[in-house]
Amino acid sequence: MRKKLLATLMAAVMLATAGCSSMPGMGNTQTTAAADSQNSGDSTSGADDTVYELRISTSQTEQALITRNYQKLADTLNEKSEGRLKVSVFPAGQLGTDEDVLEQGIQGVNVAVNTDASRLGQYVKDFSIFMMGYFIDSYDEGYAVTQTDTFKAWCDELEEKHGIKVLSFTFYDGPREFMTNKPINTPDDLKGLRIRTIGQEVCTETIAAMGATPISMSWGEVYNGIQSKALEGCEVQNTSSYPSKIYEVCNTQSKTGHFQLMQGLICGKTWFDSLPADLQQLLEETAVEIGKETAADVMAEVEEDEKLMVEAGMTVVEPDVAPFKAAVEPVYEKLGYAELRDQLWSEIGKTE
Repeated sequence: MRKKLLATLMAAVMLATAGCSSMPGMGNTQTTAAADSQNSGDSTSGADDTVYELRISTSQTEQALITRNYQKLADTLNEKSEGRLKVSVFPAGQLGTDEDVLEQGIQGVNVAVNTDASRLGQYVKDFSIFMMGYFIDSYDEGYAVTQTDTFKAWCDELEEKHGIKVLSFTFYDGPREFMTNKPINTPDDLKGLRIRTIGQEVCTETIAAMGATPISMSWGEVYNGIQSKALEGCEVQNTSSYPSKIYEVCNTQSKTGHFQLMQGLICGKTWFDSLPADLQQLLEETAVEIGKETAADVMAEVEEDEKLMVEAGMTVVEPDVAPFKAAVEPVYEKLGYAELRDQLWSEIGKTE
């Protein structure tokens, strides 16, 4: 009888224990953590080791210098964060156009895009001045602009009004030159030539003022566009023209240096704000430093790329840029950038 009573009591205890294990906070906590991890989207949850993922997009080819330096950024962040920040680079527009990726970032997707100031100018107009003809004549001048209170106010406006975070605007891809099949010594030499340029107003108006007919076309289509005579040329930096082999379809480079291609790494504020403070700081500081390193690398590679294109048969001409500067001057008044240019030149100590 006592044995039967003991067996009944043990069975009751086992049932009670089983019931408790199905209640919140009890039982198999490892399974609960695994379920939370599966529901965390692009980050993997743990007690103190959440992994955040970031995909960097660029329209440049895998071989382009700026793409290689973004891979350096990714490797550095992966190492310094001890795996908490997992960064991957997607070249050649694999994630979409710059505009598409930027919009994804605004919507909270874990992406960042390498882009120029003219695209940011669609949100804060003054940003576009970076892509006005002869606004700056070197990387050092461009970097100086990014240190002004005026520039910082633009970045604040991007964040507060548009949900866009500028991680760094210290990247540089060199001066842009004309690639054609004849020398361009004066603005008159550009008349009637269909020249591919960036499809933003500041760029198209500048190229038109210099004498050409501006054509907007994705970079991946430019080689075939020139080869098929849909274009007579393009304006582009050496770090893109060499890896894209534009010298095969254009036999002359005219060094006008009308745009200095400052670039930035941009993401959405929502995703950035989801990072812990230490990863936010690491991401921004590392992006700024790699941007500076990229600028130094670009300046050396621009010369090397020119040498290689000349060896492949390209001719280089160096026209007097004064007539080109005079030609673009009215565009500042037309688009409303004249006062802003004078203000920024004063802030960085630039005269003419």
